[in-house]
Amino acid sequence: MQGKRTGLGVCSSSRTDSVRMTCLKVPVIDVQNDNFRELWPSMLLAIKSSSFIAVDTAEHTYLSQIYNLTLLCMEEYIIEPQSVQFLVQHGFDFNKQYSQGIPYHKGNDKGDESRGQSVRGFFLEILRAQKPLILHNGLIDLAFLYQCFYAHLPDNLGTFTADLFEMFPAGIYDTKYASEFETRFVASYLEYAYKKCKRENCKRMDGDGTYLSVEFCNYPASMSAYIDYRYCSLPPASRKPEAGVVVVCETFSAYGWCPYGLNCAQSHNIDLIIDEDEKGEKRKKRRNRRKRKQNVETAPPEFMEQDGSPPQKQTCTLSSCEPKDCSLPLSPEHKPSNSTSSDIEGECDPSLEQGGASEHMQEEAAAELLGMEVTTAMTVRAQDQAPTVPTGEEGEERTKRGQGEGGIHRAGFDAFMTGYIMAYVCMVKKGATKMVETGPWLPDCHNKVYLSGKAVPLQIVKSMFSKSSRAHSQKLKLVQGPA
Repeated sequence: MQGKRTGLGVCSSSRTDSVRMTCLKVPVIDVQNDNFRELWPSMLLAIKSSSFIAVDTAEHTYLSQIYNLTLLCMEEYIIEPQSVQFLVQHGFDFNKQYSQGIPYHKGNDKGDESRGQSVRGFFLEILRAQKPLILHNGLIDLAFLYQCFYAHLPDNLGTFTADLFEMFPAGIYDTKYASEFETRFVASYLEYAYKKCKRENCKRMDGDGTYLSVEFCNYPASMSAYIDYRYCSLPPASRKPEAGVVVVCETFSAYGWCPYGLNCAQSHNIDLIIDEDEKGEKRKKRRNRRKRKQNVETAPPEFMEQDGSPPQKQTCTLSSCEPKDCSLPLSPEHKPSNSTSSDIEGECDPSLEQGGASEHMQEEAAAELLGMEVTTAMTVRAQDQAPTVPTGEEGEERTKRGQGEGGIHRAGFDAFMTGYIMAYVCMVKKGATKMVETGPWLPDCHNKVYLSGKAVPLQIVKSMFSKSSRAHSQKLKLVQGPA
């Protein structure tokens, strides 16, 4: 499939005075072709005054501004019907895109378009600001940004990374890599990492420790038509457990996607998944203590964690077990384990041993069409045996459930979640000390982009054996010239 990205989310965050966050909704400013010039000054001000820019951010407080740019590719492209169906189910408005989308094209500049108020000119302003760029599983995003707003992609990887190294001198950070190798979460897809960070941050707030606080601008009434609010509150700690046995979709729990989509009979609720993961971490610690007392050398290899590797979940393939067997009920008698060992009977698919590989599959299906608007959602792919589509009241209930559990993804809000993860990880790693304005924020994550299915990241460096591309050298003169 060949697809075009149609959304770009930009979140700029800047340090402010310490005020505890009380807002439970995130304002996302919609930017289309008809208001692009109107919002241009405010977007430039947000970029220039930011601490970092997230694309797809004693107490650490940030003022966050989120812009959601709806884009329209002006070249011919092919789309996949199943991808379109998926996007419509998740609220994407194609009429709005084709009537109000900001036009763009691939490759090199045509004339002086980078000098005006265009999406290419906006990208050059981001480069001129020389702020750290934050992404989540960002290799595809980097290729998209380069190809569609900068120049033709170089012929080889070494030239591509050399260009990126010069384009973003403050560094590129991938929150998926940070989630796996810094915070070592058992899952690292975007919504899971965001809610996990937010939950841990709330614990810090209750404990009177150092915590992250986020503020949002008070926008004038004239901009109300452009703003879409996304709710991001956590469930109350005193919430009562749902009646009956709630079954978590084990595939979604591990990788953030499910091939059955809204037709899945099991829960995709991230809060329930994190609840079970936290219980599993406690059980894992107890089990490891027992193993150390006995003799861990007798344990099978698949039950052993490899040194330096992040903790991972495992799940069964759709062909080796039915959906109901790939999940465990949330009851005291059946609690899933989140260690590297598998409590699920059946043959495991080697291709699913790395969560990032599945997330990459999802991006190729839906994210290539929608871009950062569906960072952690997957196109509903045709299976050898398609699931039964519920009808009537059952189907309506599942649709409502799916929209409630997984309907927060959008380019702007995804960018906000990405920036929040980065800000939280930096705060935790640096402790109570102030964030250093010079030098890398996180040296262990600096210029490292997550690679799906790989234990090592892509290093964004310019080696002595690689040269910058000619197109990049010409564009860099525009970036370094007068603003």
